[in-house]
Amino acid sequence: MKMELAGVNWMLAAAVFLLCTSGGSAAPMLCHFNSRELCVFEGRHYTLGESWMDNACMQCTCLHPVGVGCCETVHRPVDFPAWCEMRVESLTCKASLVQTADPRLLCYPGEDIRDPGQGSLQLQQHLVG
Repeated sequence: MKMELAGVNWMLAAAVFLLCTSGGSAAPMLCHFNSRELCVFEGRHYTLGESWMDNACMQCTCLHPVGVGCCETVHRPVDFPAWCEMRVESLTCKASLVQTADPRLLCYPGEDIRDPGQGSLQLQQHLVG
């Protein structure tokens, strides 16, 4: 019994390591583990090591008999202007940065762009004054 438990613990540690590591220089992705979760999604049963994508852009892996581990697949930018926000398209799980004031306009991380709201405010003050 002890040998079997040690094997499960080793497998769990390896699975968590694989779930929580991401390649390249992307920001760390969020992962979670649920020891009570069953390896079932949309009526399909999964076996140890099998993966699936859920409806929230999370890739889940069956760690039967110890539960399910899931990690987000969206690479979230970490350095962008305060006047921008991230939007995730649910069908493709792709993220984009858009301006909060006008989500039709894109933002670019690391660029030295001024807040468009500030620029239009300065322009309005110039026109009024």
